[in-house]
Amino acid sequence: MNIRNRRARPSAEVHTAALNDIMFFLMLFFLLASAVSNPQVVKLLLPRSSAGEQSVAKKTMTVSITSDLQYHIDKQVVPYESLEALIQSKMATGEELTIMLYADNSVPIQNVISVMDVANRLKIKLVLATEPKKDK
Repeated sequence: MNIRNRRARPSAEVHTAALNDIMFFLMLFFLLASAVSNPQVVKLLLPRSSAGEQSVAKKTMTVSITSDLQYHIDKQVVPYESLEALIQSKMATGEELTIMLYADNSVPIQNVISVMDVANRLKIKLVLATEPKKDK
């Protein structure tokens, strides 16, 4: 009978293989989650300037055409002949202007196109306002 083997202390071992797998999967999850959360963002350190130009707020102007072919600029009735001059006078230097065009659905398309031509001549962005379709 071998008494020495009974007295030998068992060695204490910690198996970390499972912990390594869990840590790897957590790291992989966080890397993928951070890449998917906002993939279009490019992080840049921009230069600083005390006299630099700040971002210019966009200005929006509303042009409406009613069913009786009256033109309105921000609720002010304007004849078509003075539409271009009035829009140009409301443009401030350095501001990016956007025209929201509201046209009644009974207005002929030529009247809508004429306002679009005015915006193109003045190099102004124009957005045609619509209502969402109602599902039947």
